Amino acid sequence: MASLTGRVALVTGSTSGIGFGIASHFATLGARVVLHGRREAELRTAVTRLGDAAEAAYVIADLVEVEDCRRAVRETVDRFGGIDVLVNNAASTARGYLEDAPVELWDAVMHVNLRAPFLLLQEAVKSMKGRGGGSIVNIGSVNAYIGEPKLGPYSVSKGGLMTLTRNAASSLGRHHIRVNQINVGWTLTEGEHRVKHLEGHGDDWVAGAVATRPFGRLLLPHDVALAAAYFASDDSALVTGTVMDLEQFPIGAPPNW
Repeated sequence: MASLTGRVALVTGSTSGIGFGIASHFATLGARVVLHGRREAELRTAVTRLGDAAEAAYVIADLVEVEDCRRAVRETVDRFGGIDVLVNNAASTARGYLEDAPVELWDAVMHVNLRAPFLLLQEAVKSMKGRGGGSIVNIGSVNAYIGEPKLGPYSVSKGGLMTLTRNAASSLGRHHIRVNQINVGWTLTEGEHRVKHLEGHGDDWVAGAVATRPFGRLLLPHDVALAAAYFASDDSALVTGTVMDLEQFPIGAPPNW
């Protein structure tokens, strides 16, 4: 099993869903975890859910704002003396078609999904260089290849994140800083429930979704957390610039079940 004992990890967008799943799993592996969100009440609840055994803190930041991105890392460093792992999980899944999405929506999606990881990486690298290395794990999406039409700006942002991942891995390897990405498939989270209800689906949407999956269920946050722990830990000590497609079938393959 991967070990993160003594490592300091900042996980963005971690009050619920995939982000909380990653933070929770990291805490069980011995990491000192900093949760991130925009609302203090939700962050307090999330830290409580981690349990008394977890060494955890939180930072409030709006990743649309440049200074908030940098401050999230600085507060992590101030709290624990440095940062070893950065997980760029926070993302906007705002709906929009490429042919008519307002530029304001495009900018908002890109600010959170692409610019924020870039800024957080810049700030984290300053500390990681002095600690002999580190690991940056970017949470992407299989939509990066070709997404649903209604997710046009989101899909483009995740494609850009893949390019950032590979270029950062190439330039930062000499500092023993590894950068990898997980392109996540359909995952059952609180946020997915909310979106489906907003789209007019009833509570039976899960059964319909499961029927499309070859292994009989949707991914869960813990599935993503296991992959993130691999990239964050020494289990992947020589792995960098890798993009893992975490889905139940090869992306683009025709259904065969």
